[in-house]
Amino acid sequence: MTATVTATATVTATEAAEPEPAATVTVRATRTVRATVTARPAAGGGSDDDSGSGTGGGGAVYYANCDEARAAGAAPVRRGEPGYASHLDRDGDGIGCDS
Repeated sequence: MTATVTATATVTATEAAEPEPAATVTVRATRTVRATVTARPAAGGGSDDDSGSGTGGGGAVYYANCDEARAAGAAPVRRGEPGYASHLDRDGDGIGCDS
């Protein structure tokens, strides 16, 4: 008598699942940040009127127009404060961008 060996192999194939796309996150919140800049007058004093430099208060802040001053949250800007300049003060009352 001879022995007979029978081998049976079963292969099961599975489909690879497509990965789910990652969730999309949309940020809809904004935040407005306003900075206050305090400038110190140059050594030797100085005056509180506009010296023609565009920074009447002795600081390094300059606004080309009232729209810029308002956007920075600085309007109205008073004589002696950083950013004050005579071109911002149409009526000459010492308060720029007051209207």
